[in-house]
Amino acid sequence: MANHVSSLKRARQDLKKRALNRTQRSTMRTAVKKLEEAIAAGDKDAANVALKSAVSLIDRAGGKRLIHASQASRRVSRLNAHVKAMA
Repeated sequence: MANHVSSLKRARQDLKKRALNRTQRSTMRTAVKKLEEAIAAGDKDAANVALKSAVSLIDRAGGKRLIHASQASRRVSRLNAHVKAMA
C-alpha cells in the first residue's frame, strides 16, 4: 500500500478515473450494440439515429484515449459502411 501523501492521493484519483473510464466504455459499447441491433432488424431510421449516437461516443472515447484513436476511426468507418450497405 502507498506510504506517502502524494501516492495515497494518486491512488484515490486512480479509483475515480477507473470508475469513470468503465462507465464511458460501457456506454460506448451499449450504443454500438443498439446500432448493430437496428442494422440486423433492417430499420434504417433507427440505424441512422443510433449511428449518430455511437459515432459521438466512439470519437469521444478516442479523444480521451479510452481507446486508441486509430481504433476509434476504424470502428466509425466500419459502422458507417454497415449502415450504408442497408440502402
